[in-house]
Amino acid sequence: MENASKALIIAGAILLAILLISLGILVFNQASESANSNALNDAQKTSFNQKFTKYEGDRVKGSMVKTLVQEIFASNSNPDNVDSKYIVKINGTEPTAAAASAYSTNSSYKVVVEVDTTSGVVNNVKITAAP
Repeated sequence: MENASKALIIAGAILLAILLISLGILVFNQASESANSNALNDAQKTSFNQKFTKYEGDRVKGSMVKTLVQEIFASNSNPDNVDSKYIVKINGTEPTAAAASAYSTNSSYKVVVEVDTTSGVVNNVKITAAP
């Protein structure tokens, strides 16, 4: 009888250990999934980049450049946006709300979109006067 009660105690301890290990693995997997969900997948990167690459060109009208600047400002300033952790700069500086007024609708501009090699998303847009 004494051996049977010890066997039941050992079996209970083993089951409890298995339960704790399983719980630890479950918590670890959930933490890993939430960390991975913060990064953009390929489709989200393509969608994010397309918002800016559609304006790329050697002779882009000023009205389109103004729209591009407003699009960049909106993307940078929306805290609810999944992409808001990716800041897009114009000529190396973060645009303000009034940045679009620096570009004339009567002029043409050269727009070059730069993609960050590590994250795979647009991080800078170079806008210069078209030759």
